[in-house]
Amino acid sequence: MTQKPDLSGQAAFITGTTRGIGKQLALALAERGCDIVSTGKTVDDSDSDLEGTIHKTAEACAEKGVETHAIQLDVRDEEAVEAAAEEAIDELDEINIVINNASAIQMGSVEELPANRYDLLNEVNVRGTYLVSRAFIDHLKDVEEDAWILTNAPPVERDRAPGSAAYAWSKMGMSFVTLSMAQELADDEIGCNTFWPVTAIDTRATRYFEMGTEDDWRTPEIVSDAVLEILARDPAEFTGNRVYDEDILREAGVEDFSEYNLTEGDPEPTSAQLFDPDYSRPDDD
Repeated sequence: MTQKPDLSGQAAFITGTTRGIGKQLALALAERGCDIVSTGKTVDDSDSDLEGTIHKTAEACAEKGVETHAIQLDVRDEEAVEAAAEEAIDELDEINIVINNASAIQMGSVEELPANRYDLLNEVNVRGTYLVSRAFIDHLKDVEEDAWILTNAPPVERDRAPGSAAYAWSKMGMSFVTLSMAQELADDEIGCNTFWPVTAIDTRATRYFEMGTEDDWRTPEIVSDAVLEILARDPAEFTGNRVYDEDILREAGVEDFSEYNLTEGDPEPTSAQLFDPDYSRPDDD
C-alpha cells in the first residue's frame, strides 16, 4: 500500500463533487484531514432518480472531522466562479488545492452530435477548467501550504478521435490548459498536473452511457489514491506531469490492483486507449 499524505491544515476546492469521482476525491482528502469545499450544480435530489448533492458530500466529509463548505456552482459562469473562489477563501481562510473534476460527457460523431452539445462540452470542460484555475492563481501564489492545480483529464496523444471528436477535444483541452499553467507558474511553485484512469471507472456516467459492464470498470478509489500520491509530493518539483492512475501507483509500489476491480481480473485499459490507442501496460509490452 502507498503512504498516504497527512493533509491536516490544508483545504481543497473540488468541482463536481455531487457523486462519482468528485465525491470520492472529496472523501479521500477529508479522510487525510483536508478541509473540503464541495461544489457542483445539484443541491436537491428529492425529485431525482440519482442520489447525491453537494451538501450531502460536504456532510459526509464533515463526519471525518474536517471543516466543509458547499457552494452551488456552474463552472461556465465567470462571475459565479470568481464569487465561489472568494467565498471559499472567506470560509476556510486558505485554499491550497484546486481540483478541476467537473466535466460533461457525450460521445458522438461530428454528424451525430448537435452544435449545442459541442458547445456544452467545451464550455464545461475547457472553459470551466480555465475559469476555476484562473480564479485561484493569485491566491495560490501566496499560500503557506503546498499549492496545487490538478485536473481530471487525459494525456494529449492523438490528433483525431473518430466517434468522439467533441468530447475528446474538450477533455484534451482541459489537459492543455493545465499543463500550460505548469510552465507559466513554475516560478511560483504551484504544481499543475493532470490525472486520468487507465480503465473506465464505475460512475453514473459510465452506467448511463453504457460504457461497458462491471468487468470493464474499477472503483473511483483508484483515482483518489492516485491523487493522494500526487499530493504526497513536492509541487515545486512534481509539476507538468500527465499522470495515469496505474502508473503513479505502480511507481509508489502497488503491484496488485485487484482491490479496485468490481469483478475478477483486471479490466482492459479502455479509458487510456480512448485518447491513446497505442497505450499498453508496462507488463504487456
